[in-house]
Amino acid sequence: MSQKTNKKKLKIAILISDAGTGTNLQAIINGVESGKINAEIYGVISDKENAPGLERARKHNLKIEICPKKEVLLSLLQKINPKKDILYICLAGWKQIILDEVILAFPNKILNLHPGLIPDTTDGAVKNPDRTQALWNKSMLTTKAIKNFLDKKSTFVGSSIHFLTLNFDFGPVLGRTFEKVEDNDNVESLYSRLKKKENQMYVQVLEKLTNTQATSVYLD
Repeated sequence: MSQKTNKKKLKIAILISDAGTGTNLQAIINGVESGKINAEIYGVISDKENAPGLERARKHNLKIEICPKKEVLLSLLQKINPKKDILYICLAGWKQIILDEVILAFPNKILNLHPGLIPDTTDGAVKNPDRTQALWNKSMLTTKAIKNFLDKKSTFVGSSIHFLTLNFDFGPVLGRTFEKVEDNDNVESLYSRLKKKENQMYVQVLEKLTNTQATSVYLD
Protein backbone atom coordinates (compact mmCIF):
# COMPACT_ATOMS: atom_id res chain seq x y z
CA MET A 1 0.00 0.00 0.00
CA SER A 2 1.28 3.46 -0.81
CA GLN A 3 0.40 6.80 0.71
CA LYS A 4 -0.65 9.66 -1.56
CA THR A 5 -1.43 13.28 -0.93
CA ASN A 6 -4.27 14.95 -2.79
CA LYS A 7 -4.86 18.70 -2.74
CA LYS A 8 -8.28 20.02 -3.61
CA LYS A 9 -8.83 23.68 -4.44
CA LEU A 10 -11.02 25.32 -1.82
CA LYS A 11 -13.58 28.07 -2.33
CA ILE A 12 -13.45 31.53 -0.78
CA ALA A 13 -15.64 34.63 -1.03
CA ILE A 14 -14.40 38.18 -0.49
CA LEU A 15 -16.44 41.05 0.94
CA ILE A 16 -15.37 44.62 0.13
CA SER A 17 -16.77 48.15 0.39
CA ASP A 18 -16.22 51.63 -1.04
CA ALA A 19 -14.07 52.56 1.97
CA GLY A 20 -10.77 51.55 0.37
CA THR A 21 -9.12 50.91 -2.97
CA GLY A 22 -9.28 47.11 -2.89
CA THR A 23 -5.63 46.36 -2.11
CA ASN A 24 -6.47 43.40 0.13
CA LEU A 25 -8.72 42.01 -2.59
CA GLN A 26 -5.91 42.42 -5.12
CA ALA A 27 -3.39 40.78 -2.80
CA ILE A 28 -5.70 37.77 -2.40
CA ILE A 29 -6.32 37.60 -6.16
CA ASN A 30 -2.57 37.64 -6.77
CA GLY A 31 -2.06 34.96 -4.13
CA VAL A 32 -4.67 32.74 -5.77
CA GLU A 33 -3.34 33.25 -9.29
CA SER A 34 0.26 32.60 -8.21
CA GLY A 35 -0.76 29.37 -6.47
CA LYS A 36 0.24 30.50 -2.99
CA ILE A 37 -3.40 30.38 -1.86
CA ASN A 38 -4.82 26.97 -2.71
CA ALA A 39 -8.31 28.23 -3.50
CA GLU A 40 -10.60 29.75 -6.08
CA ILE A 41 -12.53 32.96 -5.51
CA TYR A 42 -16.21 32.05 -5.75
CA GLY A 43 -17.45 35.62 -5.64
CA VAL A 44 -16.86 39.22 -4.57
CA ILE A 45 -19.62 41.00 -2.64
CA SER A 46 -19.60 44.78 -2.24
CA ASP A 47 -21.84 47.08 -0.23
CA LYS A 48 -21.70 49.74 -2.98
CA GLU A 49 -21.80 49.77 -6.78
CA ASN A 50 -18.90 52.24 -6.93
CA ALA A 51 -16.41 50.37 -4.74
CA PRO A 52 -12.96 50.70 -6.40
CA GLY A 53 -12.27 47.05 -5.70
CA LEU A 54 -15.02 46.00 -8.10
CA GLU A 55 -12.91 47.15 -11.03
CA ARG A 56 -10.17 44.83 -9.84
CA ALA A 57 -12.70 41.98 -9.61
CA ARG A 58 -13.98 42.65 -13.14
CA LYS A 59 -10.46 42.58 -14.57
CA HIS A 60 -10.14 39.04 -13.25
CA ASN A 61 -13.63 37.97 -14.38
CA LEU A 62 -14.85 37.30 -10.85
CA LYS A 63 -18.51 36.89 -9.98
CA ILE A 64 -19.85 40.11 -8.39
CA GLU A 65 -22.87 40.78 -6.17
CA ILE A 66 -24.03 44.00 -4.49
CA CYS A 67 -25.30 43.84 -0.91
CA PRO A 68 -27.30 47.04 -0.24
CA LYS A 69 -28.04 46.18 3.39
CA LYS A 70 -26.77 43.75 6.00
CA GLU A 71 -30.04 41.83 6.16
CA VAL A 72 -29.53 40.32 2.70
CA LEU A 73 -25.90 39.20 3.10
CA LEU A 74 -26.71 35.64 4.09
CA SER A 75 -29.02 35.13 1.11
CA LEU A 76 -26.35 36.55 -1.23
CA LEU A 77 -23.72 34.18 0.14
CA GLN A 78 -26.15 31.32 -0.39
CA LYS A 79 -26.88 32.58 -3.93
CA ILE A 80 -23.25 32.58 -5.07
CA ASN A 81 -22.61 29.28 -3.31
CA PRO A 82 -25.67 27.02 -3.69
CA LYS A 83 -23.61 23.91 -2.92
CA LYS A 84 -22.65 25.40 0.46
CA ASP A 85 -19.00 24.53 -0.03
CA ILE A 86 -17.39 27.93 0.58
CA LEU A 87 -14.69 27.33 3.16
CA TYR A 88 -13.69 30.91 4.02
CA ILE A 89 -15.26 34.36 3.76
CA CYS A 90 -12.68 37.17 3.75
CA LEU A 91 -13.69 40.61 5.01
CA ALA A 92 -11.50 43.06 3.13
CA GLY A 93 -12.63 46.54 4.13
CA TRP A 94 -16.25 45.46 4.66
CA LYS A 95 -18.24 48.19 6.49
CA GLN A 96 -21.60 46.59 7.26
CA ILE A 97 -22.21 44.84 10.57
CA ILE A 98 -22.14 41.07 10.15
CA LEU A 99 -25.36 39.77 11.68
CA ASP A 100 -25.34 36.85 14.12
CA GLU A 101 -27.17 34.67 11.59
CA VAL A 102 -24.22 34.93 9.20
CA ILE A 103 -21.62 34.18 11.89
CA LEU A 104 -23.62 31.17 13.05
CA ALA A 105 -24.00 29.92 9.46
CA PHE A 106 -20.22 30.15 8.90
CA PRO A 107 -18.53 29.32 12.24
CA ASN A 108 -14.75 29.80 12.14
CA LYS A 109 -14.99 30.60 8.44
CA ILE A 110 -15.22 34.41 8.41
CA LEU A 111 -11.84 36.16 8.46
CA ASN A 112 -11.76 39.75 9.67
CA LEU A 113 -8.91 42.25 9.42
CA HIS A 114 -8.87 44.49 12.51
CA PRO A 115 -6.72 47.66 12.90
CA GLY A 116 -5.38 46.71 16.31
CA LEU A 117 -3.59 43.94 18.19
CA ILE A 118 -6.22 41.44 19.37
CA PRO A 119 -5.11 39.29 22.32
CA ASP A 120 -5.62 35.55 22.56
CA THR A 121 -7.94 35.95 25.55
CA THR A 122 -10.43 38.71 26.37
CA ASP A 123 -8.48 39.63 29.50
CA GLY A 124 -5.08 39.30 27.82
CA ALA A 125 -2.76 41.71 26.03
CA VAL A 126 -0.29 41.69 23.16
CA LYS A 127 3.25 42.99 23.45
CA ASN A 128 4.86 45.15 20.79
CA PRO A 129 8.29 44.12 19.45
CA ASP A 130 9.88 46.48 22.02
CA ARG A 131 7.84 44.78 24.81
CA THR A 132 5.53 47.76 25.41
CA GLN A 133 1.83 46.94 25.58
CA ALA A 134 0.02 46.98 22.25
CA LEU A 135 -3.40 48.56 21.70
CA TRP A 136 -6.44 46.41 20.91
CA ASN A 137 -8.52 49.32 19.51
CA LYS A 138 -11.69 47.35 20.10
CA SER A 139 -14.71 48.61 18.12
CA MET A 140 -12.61 51.18 16.22
CA LEU A 141 -12.61 51.52 12.45
CA THR A 142 -9.38 52.18 10.56
CA THR A 143 -8.90 55.95 10.71
CA LYS A 144 -10.00 56.20 14.34
CA ALA A 145 -7.80 53.23 15.25
CA ILE A 146 -4.67 54.67 13.63
CA LYS A 147 -5.32 58.04 15.29
CA ASN A 148 -5.65 56.27 18.63
CA PHE A 149 -2.22 54.70 18.16
CA LEU A 150 -0.80 58.19 17.65
CA ASP A 151 -2.80 59.84 20.44
CA LYS A 152 -1.70 57.18 22.93
CA LYS A 153 1.91 57.58 21.73
CA SER A 154 2.20 53.91 20.94
CA THR A 155 5.64 52.89 19.69
CA PHE A 156 4.10 50.48 17.17
CA VAL A 157 0.87 50.22 15.22
CA GLY A 158 -0.45 46.85 14.20
CA SER A 159 -3.28 44.80 12.75
CA SER A 160 -4.73 41.36 13.39
CA ILE A 161 -6.59 38.82 11.31
CA HIS A 162 -9.03 36.73 13.32
CA PHE A 163 -12.05 34.50 12.92
CA LEU A 164 -15.21 36.50 13.48
CA THR A 165 -17.28 35.40 16.49
CA LEU A 166 -20.35 36.69 18.31
CA ASN A 167 -17.92 38.47 20.66
CA PHE A 168 -17.41 41.69 18.69
CA ASP A 169 -13.83 42.32 17.49
CA PHE A 170 -12.62 39.18 19.19
CA GLY A 171 -12.03 35.63 18.02
CA PRO A 172 -9.21 33.14 17.35
CA VAL A 173 -6.26 35.18 16.05
CA LEU A 174 -4.70 33.89 12.84
CA GLY A 175 -2.01 36.53 12.31
CA ARG A 176 -0.64 39.84 13.56
CA THR A 177 1.61 42.42 11.96
CA PHE A 178 3.46 45.45 13.40
CA GLU A 179 4.83 48.71 12.03
CA LYS A 180 7.10 51.09 13.98
CA VAL A 181 5.80 54.63 14.54
CA GLU A 182 8.19 57.32 13.28
CA ASP A 183 8.51 60.80 14.83
CA ASN A 184 6.98 62.61 11.85
CA ASP A 185 4.13 60.16 11.21
CA ASN A 186 0.52 61.15 10.71
CA VAL A 187 -2.51 58.91 10.15
CA GLU A 188 -1.98 58.75 6.38
CA SER A 189 1.76 58.04 6.38
CA LEU A 190 1.50 55.46 9.14
CA TYR A 191 -1.40 53.58 7.61
CA SER A 192 0.17 53.55 4.14
CA ARG A 193 3.08 51.52 5.53
CA LEU A 194 0.90 49.30 7.70
CA LYS A 195 -1.42 48.61 4.77
CA LYS A 196 1.36 46.95 2.79
CA LYS A 197 2.02 44.59 5.69
CA GLU A 198 -1.72 43.89 6.04
CA ASN A 199 -1.85 42.83 2.38
CA GLN A 200 1.07 40.45 2.90
CA MET A 201 -0.41 39.09 6.13
CA TYR A 202 -3.77 38.29 4.51
CA VAL A 203 -2.04 36.22 1.84
CA GLN A 204 0.16 34.44 4.38
CA VAL A 205 -2.83 33.54 6.58
CA LEU A 206 -4.87 32.25 3.64
CA GLU A 207 -1.87 30.39 2.26
CA LYS A 208 -1.48 28.52 5.53
CA LEU A 209 -5.21 27.88 6.01
CA THR A 210 -5.99 26.69 2.50
CA ASN A 211 -2.94 24.51 2.08
CA THR A 212 -3.52 22.86 5.45
CA GLN A 213 -7.26 22.32 4.89
CA ALA A 214 -6.88 21.15 1.31
CA THR A 215 -4.40 18.38 2.00
CA SER A 216 -5.96 14.98 2.49
CA VAL A 217 -3.91 11.84 2.96
CA TYR A 218 -5.36 8.52 1.89
CA LEU A 219 -4.19 4.96 1.32
CA ASP A 220 -4.15 3.52 -2.16
